[in-house]
Amino acid sequence: MQITVDKNELYALIKEAVREVLKEETVDFFLKHIPVVSEKEMADIEQQYGGPLSKKEAAYSEIIEL
Repeated sequence: MQITVDKNELYALIKEAVREVLKEETVDFFLKHIPVVSEKEMADIEQQYGGPLSKKEAAYSEIIEL
């Protein structure tokens, strides 16, 4: 069995695959480098700056499998 693919179509497929991998790796890197805040630090932040003014709802949500 032989599959024939146009050069431009193959290029587009590879380009999209590389974009997807880079996006996944970027998100993974970002999530791994979010600093952890202790309960005491969070209490200090809320004492200094106050709590949120109102409860916010997410406008967009996405589940990412890593």
